[in-house]
Amino acid sequence: MIEIITNSAAETEAFAENFAKELVGGEVIAFKGSMGMGKTCFTRGLARGLGFTGQVTSPTFALVNEYIGGRLSLYHFDMYRIESWEDLYSSGFFDYKEAGGVIAAEWSENIEGALDYDTIVISFERLSDNSRKITVFKGEDK
Repeated sequence: MIEIITNSAAETEAFAENFAKELVGGEVIAFKGSMGMGKTCFTRGLARGLGFTGQVTSPTFALVNEYIGGRLSLYHFDMYRIESWEDLYSSGFFDYKEAGGVIAAEWSENIEGALDYDTIVISFERLSDNSRKITVFKGEDK
């Protein structure tokens, strides 16, 4: 388990950028935390750490955003509206898992039954307007 407190969006992005250096492909990162906690901000840092130089935005209306062109591809999902296995299959989630990139899934609470044991779970807790406690759980940490 890794626990860190960040005091700005820039610190959250920097932590995620550094964290991305450990990724080898095939990882699923499941974000837990309510709206406005820094999940998309964290994903911006991940994308930068993987070598993507374009714009990173919330996948709220797209369901999945693809960030391709870096060391590894990053697939950023919003699982907020996923209510059934049929919804999850139609999102392409399982196809993306086989693609060898990294999946970052916001609102992962909605797909817990589909997450493997080795899923990396990152939870976000608001400490103040700008401060967040970010906890990273891997495998046996959960």
